[in-house]
Amino acid sequence: MINVTDKAREEIVTLLSNEGKSLEHNIRVSVKGGGCSGLMYDLSFDPEVHDADEVFEDKGVKILVDKKSLLYLLGTTLDFSDGLNGKGFQFVNPNASRTCGCGESFSV
Repeated sequence: MINVTDKAREEIVTLLSNEGKSLEHNIRVSVKGGGCSGLMYDLSFDPEVHDADEVFEDKGVKILVDKKSLLYLLGTTLDFSDGLNGKGFQFVNPNASRTCGCGESFSV
């Protein structure tokens, strides 16, 4: 399961509206190689569900995760911060053993 905070949901709804997309668009979350810690998160809007996707829904937001990425993301919370340390989505991932300072990459 991947959870979405209220703040992240608000930002997702705002971004969908700004891009002229409806709430029918899903959020695709994946993990790719790269970043200073070895793995990095990738977020995008995706209207299609693929056969290999796991689908989660929290607070009305549908989240798509491919099976490979799911191993790294189970139990993760998607949050949004607009504080002094920068603005953007953040992942609170209990599977990460190390996270870089910017929070965009991690290792397990």
